[in-house]
Amino acid sequence: MTTLTPTPATTGSVTSHDGTTIGYRRIGSGPGVVILHGAMEHSGSHVQLAAALADTFTVYLPDRRGRGLSGPYQTDHRIQTDIDDMDAVLTQTGAAHNVFGVSSGALIWLHAARVLPAIRRAVIFEPPLLVAADSLALMKRFDEEIARGKVAAALVTGMKAGRFAPPLFDLIPRFVMERMTSAMLASEDKRAEPDDVTVRTLAPLLRYDFQLVADSQGMFDRFADTHADVLLLNGGASPEYLRASVDALVPIFPRAERVVLEGLGHSASGNRGDQMTGRGADPERVARELRRFFS
Repeated sequence: MTTLTPTPATTGSVTSHDGTTIGYRRIGSGPGVVILHGAMEHSGSHVQLAAALADTFTVYLPDRRGRGLSGPYQTDHRIQTDIDDMDAVLTQTGAAHNVFGVSSGALIWLHAARVLPAIRRAVIFEPPLLVAADSLALMKRFDEEIARGKVAAALVTGMKAGRFAPPLFDLIPRFVMERMTSAMLASEDKRAEPDDVTVRTLAPLLRYDFQLVADSQGMFDRFADTHADVLLLNGGASPEYLRASVDALVPIFPRAERVVLEGLGHSASGNRGDQMTGRGADPERVARELRRFFS
């Protein structure tokens, strides 16, 4: 569940190619910037980052499918569907020039920037492009656990697949981690308001992030077709495979700028105080890099 700041925001929506509604939050005034969240996040997950940019930019925060303001995933969902969703947002809001994506959201922008020439500047933050075989196997286990309604077990599997837990967690027996996760889910459920996007509701959507990651493997050469200016951004304390993914993009975009946020990790751009993603967040520091690049 995301703790929102009191920053004034409005909401809007667009209609994607297949008729699905894609909703968004809008904050600020000025040239448009579209911020696309990653897994286990939604449009409210970067409101503090948006607030830090709002004096200079109109920031759009779309909900990817299945979340908050947007319609559901369809059975034939694929990468092109994500591109169509973002094309609709960019076209109908007029915010086509500047985009920022986190994790799987960064993957979507990598694919979109190849085929949407209106994207002029793209900030790519830690797309999971180099994933080990054991992580892909865990993604399959995640699907099986979600199908059986074992949400806590699936979240533990997802955390292991994404390698987001500190090494200490590998020493904790799995059943203990599942009990801790189950208690966290129950506690959040009790505190949640009717419109809150909770971890329990986000958990089943991880399968679409995992599928996006799997479908993006081996696509480095295709991204060379991108004509946008690119800023490659990563945290110095992020998991090694995410830092390696950004390293591997450097020769693909020889003109790209590269910035390492020392001391920060994969949650750097998120809201401070979020239960799942707020540890180590520093949205103001990320905003300074975005402001400089987009300006």
